[in-house]
Amino acid sequence: MVTQQQPRLIRACRGETLDRPPVWFMRQAGRYMSEYQAIRGKTTFLDLCKNVDQAVEVSLQPWKAFGVDAVIMFSDILIPPEAMGMSLEFTEGKGPVFHQPLRSVAQLDDLVMPDVEQSMGFVAQILKTLRQELSSSTDTGLIGFSGAPWTLASYMIEGGTSRNFMFLKQWMYNQPDALHRLLGMLTTVVQQYLAMQIEAGAQMVQLFDTWGGLLDEEGYKTFIRPYEQQIIEYVQSNYPDTPITLYVGGGSHLLEASAETRPTVMSVDWRLPLDEVRRRIASIAPDTALQGNLDPVAMTADATVLEGLVKATLAAGGKTGYIFNVGHGLIPQTPRENVQHVVDWVKASSAKPVGVV
Repeated sequence: MVTQQQPRLIRACRGETLDRPPVWFMRQAGRYMSEYQAIRGKTTFLDLCKNVDQAVEVSLQPWKAFGVDAVIMFSDILIPPEAMGMSLEFTEGKGPVFHQPLRSVAQLDDLVMPDVEQSMGFVAQILKTLRQELSSSTDTGLIGFSGAPWTLASYMIEGGTSRNFMFLKQWMYNQPDALHRLLGMLTTVVQQYLAMQIEAGAQMVQLFDTWGGLLDEEGYKTFIRPYEQQIIEYVQSNYPDTPITLYVGGGSHLLEASAETRPTVMSVDWRLPLDEVRRRIASIAPDTALQGNLDPVAMTADATVLEGLVKATLAAGGKTGYIFNVGHGLIPQTPRENVQHVVDWVKASSAKPVGVV
């Protein structure tokens, strides 16, 4: 049973009407914070993800600095592919690089189905430690996450980021059975990975399909949605008290199709107003909460402009089943004072307007 003792984040996920929505930010821990830079300057990004003490410290930095309503564990979506045997490196200016990308079907035989506790147990320890650190703050939610199969496959096949995803789409067009095989393997790993996170203390988990908007609706329904669906149903069946959020990047044209996965929460980007999103999915997923959807670049705007955008987003989101967030991750150029402004404005939205009794 949902109780008032649950964090504001979880109550919003469950569709409760609150005095104000919870507020947190995707990529809220990162390069725009000097505290993060001080730690990052002493280590590699991947080593930071795997160092429990450092990852815990970085995860907590935005919560301590700004008073956000949730802490998301510091990690990267590509941890599972590395555990499957892919050689991963993060390089300056290029981001993630797989040195031996999947360019032939035969390479699928070289992938391993990892024991998540053995290969990614540091993630569980990060979450356990964060849960302990947050034990005195019962209104702060703890979030775990994973990349979705399609997005993970894109990096594994392309070898990193891409402009046109040529190699991925060649698999899709020329060897769809092999691509489905890879997506099925990733689905199993992600299910187990999220289960480990929940059992370690994550109170909500988010499935990031960053490149889910690459395809048209038919392609989405064939290569992306079935695997998102399997993961969402797995979490909801095995961990019914843990909300799962689906984020499909650039997926406005897939809104209704993605709503049919029936996640607890849909996180949406800035390309559609929240009230329109809610209207369009009302008959498909009426109980699904919304998260978003301020343009991350708006976080760099002048304070007076930003305040107006925040108020408009809050008005469109409402106070029932809504979580304030950005429509993608915070960018490194974000002024930290703007992050504080936004948190303060969202929290102030609980106040009654003058003249209301």
